[in-house]
Amino acid sequence: MLDSKLLRGQLQEVADRLASRGFSLDVARIESLEERRKAVQTRTEQLQAERNARSKSIGQAKAKGEDIAPLMADVERMANELAAGKAELDEIQAELDGILLTIPNLPDASVPVGASEDDNVEVRRWGTPQTFDFEIKDHVALGEVSGGLDFEAAAKLSGARFAVLRGPIARLHRALAQFMINLHTGEHGYEEHYTPYLVQAPALQGTGQLPKFEEDLFKITREGEADFYLIPTAEVSLTNLVAGEILDAKQLPLKLVAHTPCFRSEAGASGRDTRGMIRQHQFDKVEMVQVVEPSKSMQALEGLTGNAERVLQLLELPYRVLALCTGDMGFGAVKTYDLEVWVPSQDKYREISSCSNCGDFQARRMQARWRNPETGKPELVHTLNGSGLAVGRTLVAVLENYQQADGSIRVPEVLKPYMGGVEVIR
Repeated sequence: MLDSKLLRGQLQEVADRLASRGFSLDVARIESLEERRKAVQTRTEQLQAERNARSKSIGQAKAKGEDIAPLMADVERMANELAAGKAELDEIQAELDGILLTIPNLPDASVPVGASEDDNVEVRRWGTPQTFDFEIKDHVALGEVSGGLDFEAAAKLSGARFAVLRGPIARLHRALAQFMINLHTGEHGYEEHYTPYLVQAPALQGTGQLPKFEEDLFKITREGEADFYLIPTAEVSLTNLVAGEILDAKQLPLKLVAHTPCFRSEAGASGRDTRGMIRQHQFDKVEMVQVVEPSKSMQALEGLTGNAERVLQLLELPYRVLALCTGDMGFGAVKTYDLEVWVPSQDKYREISSCSNCGDFQARRMQARWRNPETGKPELVHTLNGSGLAVGRTLVAVLENYQQADGSIRVPEVLKPYMGGVEVIR
């Protein structure tokens, strides 16, 4: 979340910067609550001082043998007023905190200003989309040729937006995940993790999914116990490993990676990408997370994005990198690069990774800190995350870019060791 001091000292400036994201900050409501908070706080401080003075006078009156009943009654009245004032302060602060939890992060000055994805800025491209001398099939049709992609079987089990993978295509999906993990751990310096797929609400609040995006989550209610949520991304579990911690400067940067299934309700996505594997309720992802010193987070974002790009380069898949505009960035990001891979059947680039610097936004929610050796004091860390990559969407890209006229699929060179030497999937 944002620093509450920003709202108190630079409220209108914050509102103006948030407006560039399309977010309307209720300035009047916050000002009203702050005025109430200050008034109640001043009144309670005055009452406390009065009560302390009156308590002293009780001892003096008692020593003189005077009637202290009126003084005792006055002190009790003040105690009741103080309790009421504290309750009112707690109520006001709870409302302010609730508002803070719904406010998105402030965009970095380098982020292009815009209202939607149409205003994103292309940074670079890699590779050239190939031309085919036969009619292009999409990944659904290619899966039908081999029988390796079965959406009807999945619908029988779970309904829409699920897939069953079989045989060589299931192995290719597993090969992609293993290749990505091995690359990030072996060449990019990440430490592999296996984390829970079920988390409780505080973890999701820490990374920003709650309370604002609860409808996008799958929730498991348990009577008499805390609710569970299926993770929408391993960002949640990996980032929260540092929640409540004070890290030594020598521990930074932390570079964490995990391969997990991800679960999203896709609320609001009705009618979008209903065919195939582009938008599923359950999908696999290799997620990268970095925890760094604040001064190094923008440099870390470039490195993180490059780590994701390397996967596509080794797979020889054409892609482009976009700098997202203010109106298209995710809730917790100060700056984001999206990687879009070429999808031949759609004749366009589609998102396959989103790499974001969240600044201290998540760290403040989680109270994740490091001890700055220059000051000796704990300070908030900066957190970053990025897909390295979405495995299902990478599978789609491989199937379509490596297809042959008869519907068979050539196996990318870097994946052949993971496929037992198989060169073509039929």
